[in-house]
Amino acid sequence: MKWMWAFSKDQKGATAIEYDLIAALIAVAAITTMSTLGTRLSNSFNKVSGNLK
Repeated sequence: MKWMWAFSKDQKGATAIEYDLIAALIAVAAITTMSTLGTRLSNSFNKVSGNLK
C-alpha cells in the first residue's frame, strides 16, 4: 500500500510533461515568427532589388 501512496504523490512525470508542452509552444511560436519575418524580409529585399534595376 505504501508504494501506491508514494506513486500517487509523485509529480515528476507531470512536471516533465508540463515542461515539454511549454517547450513545444515556444518552438511553435518561434517557428511562426521566423517564418513571417523571413517572408517580410524577402519581400523587402525584392522591392529594393526591383527599385535598383
